[in-house]
Amino acid sequence: MTYPEAIQYLESFINYERIPAYPYKETLKLERIRDFLRTIGDPQEELRCIHVAGTKGKGSTCAFVAFVLRQAGYRVGLYTSPHLTDFRERIRILEIPNSVVRTRLPFTPSEGEALKSQIPNSDFEGMISEQELIGLIEKIRPAMEAHNQKSKHGALSFFEIYTALAFVYFKEKKVDFAVLETGLGGRLDATNVVEPIASAITPISYEHTDKLGSTLEEIATEKAGIIKKIQNPKSKFQNPIVVSAPQEKEAMKVIRGRCEGTGARLYEVDRDIFYEEANQGFNVIGLFQEYPNLETRLLGRHQMINAAVAIGVIESLRYHDVYVGTDAVREGLYNTFWPARCEIVSRDPFVAVDGAQNVASASALKQAIQENFKYQRLILVLGISQDKDIEGVCRQFYDWADEVILTKAGNPRASPPEALARYFEGRSVHLTRNVEEAKKISRKMATKSDLILVTGSLFVAGEYRDGSG
Repeated sequence: MTYPEAIQYLESFINYERIPAYPYKETLKLERIRDFLRTIGDPQEELRCIHVAGTKGKGSTCAFVAFVLRQAGYRVGLYTSPHLTDFRERIRILEIPNSVVRTRLPFTPSEGEALKSQIPNSDFEGMISEQELIGLIEKIRPAMEAHNQKSKHGALSFFEIYTALAFVYFKEKKVDFAVLETGLGGRLDATNVVEPIASAITPISYEHTDKLGSTLEEIATEKAGIIKKIQNPKSKFQNPIVVSAPQEKEAMKVIRGRCEGTGARLYEVDRDIFYEEANQGFNVIGLFQEYPNLETRLLGRHQMINAAVAIGVIESLRYHDVYVGTDAVREGLYNTFWPARCEIVSRDPFVAVDGAQNVASASALKQAIQENFKYQRLILVLGISQDKDIEGVCRQFYDWADEVILTKAGNPRASPPEALARYFEGRSVHLTRNVEEAKKISRKMATKSDLILVTGSLFVAGEYRDGSG
């Protein structure tokens, strides 16, 4: 099997990430992936998992946790979705090389860059190789096909297969921890077959209302579905540990109720864990100690919340006899790189890409841009998926952008630019057929004093970012 053949095989399975509408509760069935994993030896049961759900910031939080654990000397599996340009981005293993010599702390920006230069640096460091992916597919393909022929719960989906591949890969590579980002919701997500040693809930807001529910309570119920009683009798603690970001009252009520019902130990940012801006960075008061003068290269105040949640998760590992020092926390947060999250991909002109795809994320992005950049004109490149709050996201940018370039990603879920244009009446709007065309127009339009902001969808951000330099 060649790599193109492997990708073609994966793409032959139904991929709900590319389908705008489907019956969520009838379609996603944990029993299906549970049955399949049982046929291949339940690899997920050999992993120490950290599970993260939420609406915004879950990927960044996963990255913070993984990079801190890597900095502490652990081998860390990181499973995230969706990918920007390559399936392999979803499955990664982070491990710090023996050759890395840690810098004294606190360190200056130049020292931080020196430390960074000693760590393997790529956009998606440690992602599974083409040959490894081929080998995994060939290894479990017979089991997949046998399962699909006789399964009473239907054929496996692309996401379920990729999740199983990640579990097998992490088990074979003997990772110390596996950090897992939920794909959609949480309760019915394929990643929810694990019994994590710690879970996190990032800020919950309105998203996928056609699937998760039209109220915050309903959405939070799906997200909080990752909180569950520990069934494995070998587990040291039968009560799960949960760290939550600050939430709207309706969402927090659901999370607290779920924790009470499952016996989970809940720690909340702004109640048990605290953060504050300080100088050029921020401070965090954790569950056990304080972390002053922290820095992250991820832009936006919302990243302080994500970092505080990540620190809460790291500290909660003490209940499992895992102790991570302050130096590793500080270095890990600083070294965290998470592409397409308010990321600068060009400086002449400045181009920032971000996957903000709901109102809360768009609002946080707007604040981050306004606080970190000075520019003459804002040129907005916007493309949104059909199942998102199109009106709400467009409203965030309507009075802000000087020029609006509407586009669509190469994904069946992408909303046509013409459908977005109705929300920008009276503004200077340019319609494009694809992201490549939008990229050419925005580059031609921008001067050195302008800022191009590409957002609305991770698919759009990924296509624009690819080859931006």
